[in-house]
Amino acid sequence: MKTMIKITTLCFAILCTTLGSNAQSLTPQSSSGQTIEQDFGLGKISLSYFRPSVKERKIFGGLVPYGNVWRTGANSATTITFSEDVAMGGQKITAGKYGLFTIPGEKEWTIILNKDAAQWGSYTYKEDQDILRIKVKPVTVNPKVETFTIQFANVKAGSLDLFISWENTGVYIPFTVEYDAKVMANIDAAMKTDQKPYFPAAMYYYENNKDLNKALEWASEAEKTNAKAPWFKVGKARIQLKMGDKKGANLTATEALKIAKEIKNEEYIRLSQDIIDQTK
Repeated sequence: MKTMIKITTLCFAILCTTLGSNAQSLTPQSSSGQTIEQDFGLGKISLSYFRPSVKERKIFGGLVPYGNVWRTGANSATTITFSEDVAMGGQKITAGKYGLFTIPGEKEWTIILNKDAAQWGSYTYKEDQDILRIKVKPVTVNPKVETFTIQFANVKAGSLDLFISWENTGVYIPFTVEYDAKVMANIDAAMKTDQKPYFPAAMYYYENNKDLNKALEWASEAEKTNAKAPWFKVGKARIQLKMGDKKGANLTATEALKIAKEIKNEEYIRLSQDIIDQTK
């Protein structure tokens, strides 16, 4: 009997989708679709989902029961795609497209990645297709989030959170990615070519606490390619300042300030002056 109810419900849902698709020019979807994308490491994460609204209903523990597998949105199950290998909650994920399901709980949520990324709702969800599960704690969200929302938060080069929020509940799903070894290998290979990426390589070394002597050497080489580019000089001055060479940083930043004023670049006037102020 339960199987018959599930099949009937699924058939009705598919029928509604078909009718809705044919009538898209006449009526908007009650739960609109959204696709978001975020640069991450050397790749990207993209996510597609549908966004229902509260509409004065009780959501978690009501419309979305505690303890049941949820599609994490409306209509088709939410999907997430990784262009390179990442980790969720410390567990490795191979690049690819997955279904993102959740099991909401009052004090704990289970986050699920499933191999089947082409499902309507969770009616055909199979646990044996899961590639991993992690547990996260929900947080209280104020003010109330009327329309179900998933967004990327706390984004850094090697880590970010996927933040799910609806009504007064939110959950953070942590992701990390390893990129440093790839970047270092890419820099080493590029430096053997005719078009050496002096400036981006210097800035990567500066920002990631690598060999600052090498960073300064590359910044100086970049500076030679365009003596009227204040950004090269500002980058070089930052490296000098980080190395403790305040005198050198002041001299380079003063040169950058002069050029920035000549070309009337307000941003680099400000950045140059900021470095000068730090050398006093």
